[in-house]
Amino acid sequence: MMRSVGTLTRADLAESINRKVGLSRAESLALVESILGQMSDAMARGENVKISGFGTFILRDKKQRIGRNPKTGVEVPITPRRVLTFRASQILKDRILEE
Repeated sequence: MMRSVGTLTRADLAESINRKVGLSRAESLALVESILGQMSDAMARGENVKISGFGTFILRDKKQRIGRNPKTGVEVPITPRRVLTFRASQILKDRILEE
C-alpha cells in the first residue's frame, strides 16, 4: 500500500540529531548546515558527491544540441548547461522498494 509522501526538512534532520546525539538544537542545526554547505560547495566546484550506502549526486555538462518544440515541431537550439542528477545506492533502492 502506498502511503502519503511527506517532506523531510533541515529542521527535521537537526531535531533528529538533537534527540539521538544530544547536541543542542543550535549545534544540531549548525551541523546540518555545515554538511549541506560542504556538499553544495563541492558541487559548485564541479565535484560529484558520493554518500556511501545512500547515493551519488552527479554533475554532467550537456553540450548544445537541437531540440524540437513539441507543439509546433520547429527545431530550436538548446543551450549548453550543467545538470545535477541523483543516483540512489543499491542499499537505498532495496530499502525504498521493500513494501
